[in-house]
Amino acid sequence: MHEMSLCEGVLRILEEQAEVQGYSQVRRVTLEIGMLSTAVPESIELCFGAVIRGTLADGATLEMVRTPGEAWCKKCAASVPVKERYSPCPRCGGFELNLTAGDGLRIKELEVD
Repeated sequence: MHEMSLCEGVLRILEEQAEVQGYSQVRRVTLEIGMLSTAVPESIELCFGAVIRGTLADGATLEMVRTPGEAWCKKCAASVPVKERYSPCPRCGGFELNLTAGDGLRIKELEVD
């Protein structure tokens, strides 16, 4: 389950930023999770709860926002929505797509004290 290591990475970022920005408690974390990422939101939620126990984020609320997939079609020379990896361009049917959004996970917002 790679979601555990993803959550551990989020916690490392929270701890590093606590030192830099001077906060001592994390109340809420909002994550953006791309629809094309391999992260499973239900697993992220479960792992996040386990990883934050006894840390500066203990008891923090986790919110997740799903972001749609998007790609640049070389044939159309346009940005197009993508629902699945390796699917054809919805405009021209071509397969020369470069993903530009929707395949990552990032911290979008924090509420801290």
